[in-house]
Amino acid sequence: MPSSREYARWRNRMVDDQLVKRGINDRRVLDAMRVIPRHAFLPEEFKPQAYEDRPAPIGEGQTISQPYIVAFMTERLRLKPHHTVLEIGAGSGYQTAILCHLSHYVYSIERVSRLADQAGERIGDLGYNNIEIYVGDGSQGLPDQATFDRIMVTAAVPRLPNVLCSQLDKHGGQMILPIGDEELQELTLVTRRGVRFTSRALLRCRFVPLIGRYGFDSDISDEQQIF
Repeated sequence: MPSSREYARWRNRMVDDQLVKRGINDRRVLDAMRVIPRHAFLPEEFKPQAYEDRPAPIGEGQTISQPYIVAFMTERLRLKPHHTVLEIGAGSGYQTAILCHLSHYVYSIERVSRLADQAGERIGDLGYNNIEIYVGDGSQGLPDQATFDRIMVTAAVPRLPNVLCSQLDKHGGQMILPIGDEELQELTLVTRRGVRFTSRALLRCRFVPLIGRYGFDSDISDEQQIF
């Protein structure tokens, strides 16, 4: 098994070669990804592959995202230390830990209880306590805790969920999420100003599908369209 020094060396190389050279330039995001050990969020047999330029399995049919995608989504949200963030899909907890490092407080929802428990334990082991992880249907958000300065959705949705849009702060709240079919999506940035919402497609991607009321296992659509 690699040593902690080797992991640190691989982590720095990951940031330099996979992120900086591909245009990620937010210093706070880069620093967070140098600090937080991605290998700590992977099953034992996959730890040596933690800093490779690809996603990796974490069990339950789920994956941890490619490092570049984690950095890209995080950078586009322009997180500030006072922000409250909602994350849909805790998964391994790696992206959650990045959000904890960069913001004031994070609420995260994970459908699979085993993954939620593991994510919470790993994040706690790193010393972060500005986090609450819920087990449930992430497609409905957390209306009791809204509104949020930022929302990050780490699973694909077939359409923009208006219920999540309504939980964004009215004064410049932003959400990033992959929208499309189960094979290919576009990362989309949504911004709210008052009752006005704008969206911008950023890049093509492929995420596991979001399962829930407004995900891929339901024919239910929002009652009214925001756009």
